[in-house]
Amino acid sequence: MPDLQTGDAMPETTLAGEAGPVQLRARVGKPLVVFFYPKDDTYGCTKEACSFRDHYEDFVAAGADVIGVSRDDADSHASFKRTNRLPFALLTDAGGKVADAWGVRGPLGMPGRVTFVFDKGGVVRHKFDSTIRFGKHVEEALAIVRKLVR
Repeated sequence: MPDLQTGDAMPETTLAGEAGPVQLRARVGKPLVVFFYPKDDTYGCTKEACSFRDHYEDFVAAGADVIGVSRDDADSHASFKRTNRLPFALLTDAGGKVADAWGVRGPLGMPGRVTFVFDKGGVVRHKFDSTIRFGKHVEEALAIVRKLVR
């Protein structure tokens, strides 16, 4: 499957959540922001997740949901959420299979940092890929979500 791009429909995707498997297509019906990040409790990932946290109510007010995805396990996610008071779901992409399928790649084979914004029909309306521009992921995603709900 080629990398997921703007205009593509969300593929059938199941990730591990706190209470078991989560099918992302089941979350379709309102705009959905899915941000892939490399690792819990690292500098850039904490900055990015906390930026999504700080703007979470803006996303909710615009009718959107936010989901973070990394390769970390449920215990790591639970600690990361608790420590940083993250109000959104963090899902596990074991072995990076979904990231690979969606074209989320970082430099030198490292896990990538890519944010996707899906419309209420599950179509990619925006993709932002930047390893180091942590806050820009939130800024771009929120701008797109606000356009989708007009």
